[in-house]
Amino acid sequence: MNVIVVGCGRVGSQLATLLSVEGHNVVVIDKDPESFKRLGSIFNGVTIKGLGFDEDVLEEAGIRDADAFAAVTNLDNTNLMAAEVARKLFGVRHVVARLYNPVRERTYQQLGLDYVCGTTLVAETLLDKIRTGHGHHVSSLGDVEVVQFKVSPVAEGKRVGDIEIARRFRIAAVSRGDEMFVPEPEAVLHAGDIVLASVKEEAFGKIERYMAEE
Repeated sequence: MNVIVVGCGRVGSQLATLLSVEGHNVVVIDKDPESFKRLGSIFNGVTIKGLGFDEDVLEEAGIRDADAFAAVTNLDNTNLMAAEVARKLFGVRHVVARLYNPVRERTYQQLGLDYVCGTTLVAETLLDKIRTGHGHHVSSLGDVEVVQFKVSPVAEGKRVGDIEIARRFRIAAVSRGDEMFVPEPEAVLHAGDIVLASVKEEAFGKIERYMAEE
């Protein structure tokens, strides 16, 4: 994959290094060139000095060919702006943002951003999201993640009970137009529905096909 990481602090440098070691093409953007020293000798990607929401900087980073984008600075406003530019202006499919201050969580959710909260943030969690591109993170408890996602055409006409997996995947709520409801097992899903669900980490591979790409 071609991945752009905005922010080369402790988390960003670790994430970029993990991606680089896996063989991905990684570009790291940071306004402070001294921060690139955190990458170490095993990082073999590209570094660019600049702001992660600057269009010219992003063009230089090759954002038009990017498969994934991670905004992981310690400033929520910077991460939010960078993520929105990457997603809405350049159409990057997999965009993940770091949420440093939980007070802003509702803003991230309203914008439909996939994020990881700074209070539980680890680079491996971001790496998993970049790999899979699944859903919008809401919260997590151990290896159970609560996600919000749009139902893909694959799930059109399927009953909730048919796609749930005992103890591993459970749908808690469905939003359809102006209606929000807690579904019974026989409730039928439609493509475009917004679903709130809990998923065990091990089950993501089995239910990804029900998650529409944003």
